[in-house]
Amino acid sequence: MRFLLLNQCFYPDVVSTAQHLTDLALELSDRGHEVTVLTSDRGYDDPAKRFPRRELWKGITILRIPSLSLGKDSKLKRALNFGSFLAICTFRLVSLRRFDVVIALTSPPLISFLGALFVAIKGGRFCFWVMDLNPDEAIAADWLKEKSLTARLLKRMLNFSLRRADRTIVLDRFMRERVLEKGIDPERVSILPPWSHDDAVKYSLAGREDFRRTHNLTEKFVVMYSGNHSPCHPLDTLLAAALDLGANNDIAFCFVGGGSEQLKVKEFARRYQLRNVHCFPYQPLDKLSASLSAADLHVVVLGEKFTGIVHPCKIYNIMSIGVPMLYIGPEKSHIVDLGLDLSLDQMFSARHDDHIKVRQQIEAAAVKKNGAVTFPVQARRFSRHALLPQMLNLIEFGPPKSDGIQEAIQSSAKAQ
Repeated sequence: MRFLLLNQCFYPDVVSTAQHLTDLALELSDRGHEVTVLTSDRGYDDPAKRFPRRELWKGITILRIPSLSLGKDSKLKRALNFGSFLAICTFRLVSLRRFDVVIALTSPPLISFLGALFVAIKGGRFCFWVMDLNPDEAIAADWLKEKSLTARLLKRMLNFSLRRADRTIVLDRFMRERVLEKGIDPERVSILPPWSHDDAVKYSLAGREDFRRTHNLTEKFVVMYSGNHSPCHPLDTLLAAALDLGANNDIAFCFVGGGSEQLKVKEFARRYQLRNVHCFPYQPLDKLSASLSAADLHVVVLGEKFTGIVHPCKIYNIMSIGVPMLYIGPEKSHIVDLGLDLSLDQMFSARHDDHIKVRQQIEAAAVKKNGAVTFPVQARRFSRHALLPQMLNLIEFGPPKSDGIQEAIQSSAKAQ
């Protein structure tokens, strides 16, 4: 079969969607399918990085297109960046022939519309892999007014994508509920969480010691937020706790990754002269084990309005590492479902704006620093080995298969 994959990020980029799409492309290619990827020629978090416009990599044809790079410090600039990519992507798609299956992700927002339109015109099947929901995300973040002309237009584009999709793959039950509320046939909507990179990401004592030694963290209790710094994952409460603990020289806060909100973290640390706050860029996959293992407590954050809109997929790599975690977010979410179903030990939690409890939870975790953690055993259910075959089955349009993960989670949540 001939597959076309659409997303702004792909190998060698290191953001989450790039890594997951690369995993999928490689597996499809290994199974004998012809795979073409249409993506950006710029790094997602570092647009100064440029990649070859055309490349044949491990049997995969990668077509990279240019776009504007005006920065991310304003909504207008971000919209122009996305708009330019979508415009050039449209022209590039016109020149491509029919594919048997087109798979679209969600970066930039509503690239799925182009995938659905391409299939409507040229034929084939369309698969929509929903990593986040837009314009729902933009409305929840107050970037768009819900009843504005722009929001109404974007909603129509999303609904077109969902209705044209032969298969829509969402990441948790809350996201599925939001999709079904839009009038989509439940038989075409499947739940499949994003897999951990357990083949490449696992606890590394040597990597932990090297990372901590390199960054003068050897004697510290390290609290780490690793991943995309986005308004969907507000860090204000965690930063307030860091301010409270500013005089505690034994606790360090590490913010690893990138995104529009990382600048706010740096500015907050500068304003309050916090020596306990450290910022690092995204780590490549071959160094991710070291950076994640360096933490004594990982932080997972979900904004109050974003349940079912975004999915904090970082939790699966954290579970693979086996480090205790602190969840900051709403009481109803996929993270809470996981905690209930899997009985995660050493999982602390607090609500947004309760920085006192966050501080207390961090202090409690520091006391239990050497406690036993069983996450790695539970994490196998969300491993690449367990979930990628299910993904392949779905996009090759076989009947949905399940190992009972989502059914167990939903049953546990409903019982509470």
